[in-house]
Amino acid sequence: MADAITQEEAQTRQEEPRPLLRNADFQALWTSEAFAALAKETAEVAYPLLILATGGSAFYAGAVGSAQLITASLMSIPGGTLADRVDRRLLLIACNMVRVVLLGLLALLVSTGHTHPAVIFAVAVGSAACLGISNPTGLAVIKQLVPPSQLTQATAQNQVRYFAATMGGPPAGGALFAVARAFPFLTAALAFLASSALLLFIRKPLKVENAAPGEKRNAAEGFRFLARQPVLRLLIVWIMGSNMAFTHTGVFLALIATAESRGASSTFTGLLLSIAGIGGVVGSLLASPIIKRVPPPVVFLTAAWIGPVAAVLLATVSGLVPLGIIVACVFLRGPITSALFLAYLAAMAPDRTQGRVLGAVMFMSMVAAPLGVFGVGTLFDLAGSTWVFTAMGIVSGLAALPTLSPRIRKLAPPEEYAVTTADPAGDPDSPTSPTSKET
Repeated sequence: MADAITQEEAQTRQEEPRPLLRNADFQALWTSEAFAALAKETAEVAYPLLILATGGSAFYAGAVGSAQLITASLMSIPGGTLADRVDRRLLLIACNMVRVVLLGLLALLVSTGHTHPAVIFAVAVGSAACLGISNPTGLAVIKQLVPPSQLTQATAQNQVRYFAATMGGPPAGGALFAVARAFPFLTAALAFLASSALLLFIRKPLKVENAAPGEKRNAAEGFRFLARQPVLRLLIVWIMGSNMAFTHTGVFLALIATAESRGASSTFTGLLLSIAGIGGVVGSLLASPIIKRVPPPVVFLTAAWIGPVAAVLLATVSGLVPLGIIVACVFLRGPITSALFLAYLAAMAPDRTQGRVLGAVMFMSMVAAPLGVFGVGTLFDLAGSTWVFTAMGIVSGLAALPTLSPRIRKLAPPEEYAVTTADPAGDPDSPTSPTSKET
């Protein structure tokens, strides 16, 4: 009897997944992506600095930034398709190496004094295209490296990487640019090279399933999958509206314009932006414990309605520091809800469609951002900060309405939706799907 219990316990232990921190393959991926994210943020702050330092205008610097955003969002669609067709490790390495060449070439041209605005534009947009392709690929790999029970924890850890790079990259890029104009681009190229090397330490094959006879793996399947899943469909509508109202670039633009209109110094404005940005870092650190302890419906409902409440406060509060604190609270929710949403997506979408679904999600979430930025600038010039924040409240309030749906209020944990991947059609009314039990 004792022997039987021992064997039972041994079998149970063998079936239990190892802790995520001891998953060498996932940690190699995470570290690789961390280097890539830091490289991207370091280079992106250096592009406008280089344009302005070489006689370019602020308008041209803004045009380059807009072109990057549009390119990345558009390329996420073919990027998702490629992620479902080719070896994902090779695809990530290829994207990294293209950026190594582009940034290395730019560093060489800058150091020899042969910089031209058209070259900066080409390098920035080319790097953004690689970002659009690699983003859905990197996220799709997570499901191949971790068991379903750890998807939420893995996506939460991913948010720490993103927001840490967002906070660390810009200061590093600015400091390196102050030493020598070529340094941020050379450093970014080396970081992308290190990212590629780390991908070689992933032992598990990252090839995708072969297509079934007659199966066409086209980009439209990602959008169709989202349309068939009621939970994902409702959440993506909220995400698009929230991104339009509170995109980082748009909110920072509103804060800068408001601070300048109230006579704040550039140093104080920078401090204000730092206060606001801290919210994302704190949220990334809190994502995992909050997701573990707070039911998903509470997380999504709270996050959705923080937006309209924050917009009302932004429109009525008079001090500048309180504005930064309020925006920090808005940004705090981002990594938490992103990690939870990506966990649902990873659980529901079969591995063979992960890339295309992620590409569709990234396109839909990013494509709304330029509209928000344009709206902030236009409204501020026409009517001032109060109307900017009022518009944010209206847009975020309308976007939050889908979260009141019974499907969201009765949402089960992501792990319970993993069984839907057995349904090849991704049918939300399948008897094994938790969504079929919600009315």
